[in-house]
Amino acid sequence: MKRLLLGVGNRLSRDDGAGPKAAERLVGAEGWVAVDCGTSIENASGIVAREEPDLLVVVDSARMGLQAGTIRRLPIEATDRMLASTHGLPLGFVIERLRLSARDVLLVGIEPADLSLGEGLSDSVAKGVANLVEILRSGKLDRIPALGLD
Repeated sequence: MKRLLLGVGNRLSRDDGAGPKAAERLVGAEGWVAVDCGTSIENASGIVAREEPDLLVVVDSARMGLQAGTIRRLPIEATDRMLASTHGLPLGFVIERLRLSARDVLLVGIEPADLSLGEGLSDSVAKGVANLVEILRSGKLDRIPALGLD
């Protein structure tokens, strides 16, 4: 199974760097290709098209109203909760385009604590990233709870 992780976010905005940190920590893991997309997920579209992964995982900070560091699977319709931005394209549109090259797409949000200017993750978000990477390495993605949308 070919698995690709896109870590999205701005490392200069503290916890918004959760996605890139997850990608960094997953590099070299067996069965995974991990890419730090920075703030422009659309720039990874060529990589996704080339790799044609069975599973594409997109990780980003997301405002979900949960405790900082909490990780959740997000439905495609919940892209508005993610902090990712694009160069003028709606994030949902970019995700839909990426889905054309991947058999399955999983969005994972990590609740941020601190989005101020500066580098480094808050302790709670760093623990959330470590937990997520452990789950991804184990291949037990069902251990990532889904965000309930009411």
